[in-house]
Amino acid sequence: MFDKAAWSHGDQETRYAEEEQKPKTIADVDLTEIRSGPISKFVLAFVIGFVFFLVPVPWDGQVTVPFDIVVSWITDSFPTIAGVYALALIVAGGLLTTLAEFRKRGVLSLSDDLAGRLTLSYWETSAPFWLFRVAGAVLAPFLFLGIGPEWMVAGSTGGLVWGTLILSVAVIIPIGAIFINLFVELGGLEFVGTMARPIMRPLFHIPGRAALDSVASWVGSYSVGFYVTRNVFDRGEYSKQDVFIICTCFATVSIGFVGVVATTVDLLELFPIIFLAYLVCIAITGAILVRIPPLSNVPDEYITEPNPETPFRGSPGDYFRFGLSEAVKKAEEGGSIVGASVRGFVDGLKLAVLILGTILSIGLAAVVLAEYTPVFDIISQPLVPVIELLGIPDAEVVAPATIIGITEMFIPALLVAEADAMARFFIAVLSISQLIFFSATGPMMMDMFSDVPIRFRDLVLLFVLRTIILVPVIAAITHLLAAFGML
Repeated sequence: MFDKAAWSHGDQETRYAEEEQKPKTIADVDLTEIRSGPISKFVLAFVIGFVFFLVPVPWDGQVTVPFDIVVSWITDSFPTIAGVYALALIVAGGLLTTLAEFRKRGVLSLSDDLAGRLTLSYWETSAPFWLFRVAGAVLAPFLFLGIGPEWMVAGSTGGLVWGTLILSVAVIIPIGAIFINLFVELGGLEFVGTMARPIMRPLFHIPGRAALDSVASWVGSYSVGFYVTRNVFDRGEYSKQDVFIICTCFATVSIGFVGVVATTVDLLELFPIIFLAYLVCIAITGAILVRIPPLSNVPDEYITEPNPETPFRGSPGDYFRFGLSEAVKKAEEGGSIVGASVRGFVDGLKLAVLILGTILSIGLAAVVLAEYTPVFDIISQPLVPVIELLGIPDAEVVAPATIIGITEMFIPALLVAEADAMARFFIAVLSISQLIFFSATGPMMMDMFSDVPIRFRDLVLLFVLRTIILVPVIAAITHLLAAFGML
């Protein structure tokens, strides 16, 4: 699918290690001349992306961002067209992957010219993900038409996966990629990354530019965050370890989804506190997990020639000058705003074709398991006394909600919708902070980053570790709010 060659030769690693030990100051770097053309292009691209993703506007009785308005308008106003579009992408993914795998295995002979036009090397994958994409292509028509056994097409299973996940991701990725690519190609990544270095590298062991991935997830979607990560990874600006950390610690749910969860548990009046608690939880878990296995054991390798951040040290003003210089340099090298937007849309469309079938097949299996089997009720029983010990009410309801989020992030909120306020707050913050779930982010990570590789067992382990860290932290926050009479 992607270039599998790891760039980890000794000479290059030694050189980059030496550079990391010798951070530069503002006097050591050659600042780019600030000329009107490149600075105008950078500023315009940055403002367009900033407005689209970050500027709050009133809409339909609530405050949201233009990105959310566009996506919601498309999926709500044209559900049939969106469904046909998503169906076409999933079927195309199954067909293109099959062609690529047949050609790779010598079953089918195609000319190099045709293979190049279809970019068949992009669609190559492992046997399991070939199966998942084909299974998604087979299942998609049934879910689109609502035809099939009740357990498959019910609103809590196939209806949830198709209507809530597939349609949203199919629209979110290409549209989000248009505006995110403006940041990546025209200087925004360099500027944000430079300004975030004093926090990201010391605290989380990742480049400052990873802050853009996090922001893309918070204001857009984890799928947009994954797109940014994949894009930067392919440019040699992230190592495999960087990718693993970013995907499992910072590909967060959007601000809008936090609001949906808060509404579901009837605590929308506490939305600012829920969101603040969520950010604290993300920071705490990230700072801990990057220092222990499995994240600490991921090789610091690249899949192409490395282009790591230039080590730098200085005052806030120095960082601003250096960040602006790097941004203008990137904008000068980049193409036009229209060109960057078109390339972003095409890349986003290809990415959606690549991953939607996998999300559908694995996601459907996950929610069916959660809905129709007692698996999570059984394995959560040892957690009941733990929840009781922490003083969280309705422990029998809270315990399964604590772990069922590994299937789909929204299910825990539904389970505790009628529980005590403390229990509802506890699960609301926990569910949005666990990050890893196999109706979407799990298969998306494994398929998009098969060259890292991100394995199923590692994701399950990280979900468990995140939950172990989060449960006492969120319990303490819950009791603090209760002490102030807010719950």
